[in-house]
Amino acid sequence: MSVFITFEGGEGTGKTTLIKNIFQALRSSRPIVTTREPGGSLIAEAIRDVVLNPKYEGVTPHAEALLIAAARAQHLHEVILPALAEGKTVLCDRYLDSSLAYQAYARELGVPFILNINKLAVENMPDLTFYIDLDPKVGMDRISHRAKYDRLDQETDDFHLLVREGYLKVAAMYPERIVIINGNQPLENITEEVLTAIREQS
Repeated sequence: MSVFITFEGGEGTGKTTLIKNIFQALRSSRPIVTTREPGGSLIAEAIRDVVLNPKYEGVTPHAEALLIAAARAQHLHEVILPALAEGKTVLCDRYLDSSLAYQAYARELGVPFILNINKLAVENMPDLTFYIDLDPKVGMDRISHRAKYDRLDQETDDFHLLVREGYLKVAAMYPERIVIINGNQPLENITEEVLTAIREQS
């Protein structure tokens, strides 16, 4: 049975490592793929570079949201929907909830605008979403060693606080789908909590 699972959170919440752990734990028991947004396919990865590369500092909030929506549509068509049609479990690092938190709330573009430009994603929502909740200051400290910050990493502390507030509002919008995970726990604990919820779901 196909299952679409997404992972959300601000910068430094450990989503990438968490997804690797979940993949390793489940790969022997089910067909499973991992992917990410923005990106996940050739065209979507090219759009990702425009969205996140600091050299494109002139990208406006509306253009940013539209570019991410375009990447998502391509990603759905090329990667997510075909995998689900084959009965696979899809683990995706970010999805529509990221656009709601970052663009609808932190960029103040509004929920109706984001949902409207992401109609295809609205029609193909995840079965289960894990939001890793963490104080943005802690998250930014965790990634301070990175050699290269992307354009969103370089945003102000106030922006990242708005992202967290946005995520909590999104979680309240979709309580039947979104599981809030305490990001202050050791990664091993978070992994076990996520695995338990996935196994209960499927």
